[in-house]
Amino acid sequence: MNLLDKDLISMQEARILAEQGHEAQKKLARFSQEQLDQIVEAIAQEMEQHVEELAHLSQEETYYGCWQDKVIKNRFACTVLPQRLRGMRCVGMIAEDKANGTADVGVPLGIILALPPATSPVSATISMILLGLKAGNAVVISPHPRAASTIGRTMDWAIAAAERSGLPKGALAYLHTVTEAGQKELMQHKAIALILNTGVAEALEQCHASGKPFIYGGNGHGPAFIERTADLQQAAADIVLSKQFDCGMGVAAEQAVVVDSCVAENVRREFESRGAYFLSEEETQRLGTRLFPKERLDVELIGQSAETLASKAGITVPDGTKLLIAVQSHVPLDEGYRRELLCPVLAWYVEEDWRHACEKCIELLLTEGTGHTLVIHSRDEHVIRQFALQKPVGRVLINTPAVLGSMGMTTNLFPAVTLGSGSVGQGITADNVSPKNLIYIRKVGYGVRKGEQALAKLGDERQRETIKEELTLEQMVRLLLERELRQNSL
Repeated sequence: MNLLDKDLISMQEARILAEQGHEAQKKLARFSQEQLDQIVEAIAQEMEQHVEELAHLSQEETYYGCWQDKVIKNRFACTVLPQRLRGMRCVGMIAEDKANGTADVGVPLGIILALPPATSPVSATISMILLGLKAGNAVVISPHPRAASTIGRTMDWAIAAAERSGLPKGALAYLHTVTEAGQKELMQHKAIALILNTGVAEALEQCHASGKPFIYGGNGHGPAFIERTADLQQAAADIVLSKQFDCGMGVAAEQAVVVDSCVAENVRREFESRGAYFLSEEETQRLGTRLFPKERLDVELIGQSAETLASKAGITVPDGTKLLIAVQSHVPLDEGYRRELLCPVLAWYVEEDWRHACEKCIELLLTEGTGHTLVIHSRDEHVIRQFALQKPVGRVLINTPAVLGSMGMTTNLFPAVTLGSGSVGQGITADNVSPKNLIYIRKVGYGVRKGEQALAKLGDERQRETIKEELTLEQMVRLLLERELRQNSL
């Protein structure tokens, strides 16, 4: 008989991790930016040696995605992100304006509780570690149950490298006994300052209930609009590349394509020439039923290839099919194609012109309700500007693959795995999450004018006259007294 209660063990472990992290944070708070940078570099160098092994382990444990693409994501977190972090000041004096007598001091928040997803367990974990420690925070990881072994292995290597470089024991840790109860205990512990949730939707309710500030990577229906002036070949190539990358699991991946009607047929041919298969109406219904058997995406179909999805739905597609496209006439209220599709499947809409396409994109964004990312392919700067101004979305990308552009691979956005969805979604920021999101800024201001001067300057004319009159009366009384004293002395 097994008398061990896994939930109780996990909860106790959570309390210990939080308390140890709190003590370690006291030491970490005294570290200079240079000391923190040495630790970050040591972790990045160590993890770079294991990117391929961890990619294989991730795919084998979760059955999600393509290990070759996971190698790219893992290497991105180990090389591109650290490169951008070099020279960035996050703690201590980070800005100073001597001319105006002001300064900014970067202050760590405390302990960051990080929740990496099963879809990107390695790259997200590495990214969270580097961002948190760069900002001087202790970091505790709560692994996703489906990727617990992969995340555990990643953490073991990272912790060893960090502690060899001087990181206090307990400042980087993870929950070994993974349960929902343990994760909840961590979220509610008083020592946790902020929750960093990279797209773990099932933990979102707990994030809200914790009462803690949290950053949520978000999810949602990210449309891509192909406008008539776009480079049609490049637009099709970008979308196919993005949507098939890691089998469509990219957090910002296109979920629907909206096409300008006058170029729709040409665009369709471009997609077909790149391995996209357009489903018939009957096939669209069959695949939708298979993807959403109980009105929720079947988790076992997440991150599967287009050919695998077609086979499971009983659909015959040509060898080498990279993408399945479901033609839609309107945004359905009760069908899965309006939702986030974490697989190489796209909804397809044709609109009369950019104004109608604009409304369609807004409808798609609001239907899912989180407004993560929008892409527009166009050469018309007026149209691009209108899309950027009008959309309820966290980020707008122009003429680029959504997954790569959002992460900062093909744009100059901050290189990030965690992409906030902001006020239009959930969480406290829409930023590509950087160390600057994991600190608070202490404002410093030198006195540059006297208090009396400031008050007098801001007082109205009546106040100034009153002061003048009062002073004049006082002077007059004083003069009368002095005169009387002189007379009495004579």
